[in-house]
Amino acid sequence: MIVGIGVDVVQVSRFKQQLERTPALRERLFVPAERDLPLRSLAARFAAKEAIAKALGAPAGMNWQHCQVVKDDAGDPHVLVDGTVADVAARKGVQKWHLTMSHDGDLATAMVVAERLS
Repeated sequence: MIVGIGVDVVQVSRFKQQLERTPALRERLFVPAERDLPLRSLAARFAAKEAIAKALGAPAGMNWQHCQVVKDDAGDPHVLVDGTVADVAARKGVQKWHLTMSHDGDLATAMVVAERLS
C-alpha cells in the first residue's frame, strides 16, 4: 500500500547560488558522505530529500541530517533514514522507499514513493 508520494525539482544554478550565499547550508542539508559530491548530484539529492519530506506529509521538525541518499553497486539510489525522519516514517508505517533521480541541463528532479508492505 502506498503511504505517500513526493516529487521535487531543483534548478541547479539557483541551488548553486544558495550554497555560495550560505556556506553552512551544505552542512545543514547533507551528511558528510554527501557533501563533496558534484553540484548536480547535490541538487538531485536535495530534490530527493524534499520529495521524501513531501511523501511523509512534510511534517515540521524533521532534520535533513536524518535522511541520506546512497547508491548500490549497480548505481541505483536508495533512501536511508534515521532519527526524526525514521520516527515519522515509522509512525506512518513506511517500510520501503522507492526513489528515482534525474538531471537534465539545469534541472535536477526526484520522485519518491513511500510504501507499507502489509
